[in-house]
Amino acid sequence: MSSIQLEIQLIASVVALACALPGVYLVLRKMAMMSDAISHAILFGIVIAFFVTGDITSPFLIAAAALTGLLTVSLVELIYRTRLVKEDASIGLVFPLLFSIGVILISHYADRVHLDTDAVLLGELAFAPFNRLVIWGIDWGPKALYVMGGILLLNAGFIYFFYKELKLATFDPALAAALGFAPGLIHYLLMGLVS
Repeated sequence: MSSIQLEIQLIASVVALACALPGVYLVLRKMAMMSDAISHAILFGIVIAFFVTGDITSPFLIAAAALTGLLTVSLVELIYRTRLVKEDASIGLVFPLLFSIGVILISHYADRVHLDTDAVLLGELAFAPFNRLVIWGIDWGPKALYVMGGILLLNAGFIYFFYKELKLATFDPALAAALGFAPGLIHYLLMGLVS
């Protein structure tokens, strides 16, 4: 196995771990489709952040993606609270809207930039090792490994320090509120981690 193949598998493993940690709580809360909605809707935030910064490698793209994920969750809950549609229908209204706006913005306004619609929509894990982290002339490995490693540490740290609160808010939000925890805040923090 070559070093590039090893790096690809290492990146894939770190991504899988980083996604699995908060994903467990989504499944327990019966919100698995919300992760799909967030993963598509964040394209809108990434594109807007790119237009603001003009840099495809800016860390603000990750922050904008997380904020757009929270916006997605808020809009889904807002539409669901009207009781005009079911929760799955509200997900089906919000994420295609934000996703399609992101695709339209890329198609029409990012044509002179190396921001290809196919690359954004499909991605290619095999190319991740070619974007290297070089500091003071030293190659430290793929940037994606460090970015996802940081996200993995953030997710693991949150779950480690707030395990009791997460467990209680997941299985019995009313008891969590009665005991003085803020299940709504815990919910949005979890959605921020998923984003």
